[in-house]
Amino acid sequence: MASGSSEPRRSLTAAAVKILIAGGFGVGKTTMVGSVSEVPPLRTEELITEASAGVDDLTGVERKTTTTVALDFGRITINPELILYLFGTPGQDRFWFMWDELAYGAIGAVVLADTRRLDSCFPAVDFFERRRLPFVVGVNCFDGAYRYGTEEVRAALDVGPHVPLLLCDARDRESTKQVLAALVQHVMAGNSLAAADR
Repeated sequence: MASGSSEPRRSLTAAAVKILIAGGFGVGKTTMVGSVSEVPPLRTEELITEASAGVDDLTGVERKTTTTVALDFGRITINPELILYLFGTPGQDRFWFMWDELAYGAIGAVVLADTRRLDSCFPAVDFFERRRLPFVVGVNCFDGAYRYGTEEVRAALDVGPHVPLLLCDARDRESTKQVLAALVQHVMAGNSLAAADR
């Protein structure tokens, strides 16, 4: 690697793991991937047009002008031994058929939630629970939205105490890193318990 490069130094034995960023339409998945990626994120956003009227529910996100139609992709090096590859899923139900492919090989997921439209993240919670894929819930705190406590959100989503739930700001790199670190710790704790049961 050339000296002076801003590219992080990588170990030859670094583990590369895949993580999904999921949730409903307009909850901030693209923003979250972009806020933390150390490479220019790959985005598959298209303009929202009149053709989506009556198909995509823009309630609560009326100012949204683009939408992800395939995936978002980014990368972050947590430490020299761990690199995360982030795959943001499309939020609209017409693109949910892609989730199985995106989930293949993932170690876990972040379910991003918007308290103004909590029902939009129910399908993501169901998806990961059915597949027994570890996940954490990141409650994206939008400007001007009422701030609910984590236990209020947990009760509304009906997720158990074993699922980490954090308040976050998807625009903020440090906040996103905390959510990703919580997921990695959650996955590792689950693997340790599984190993102990063997």
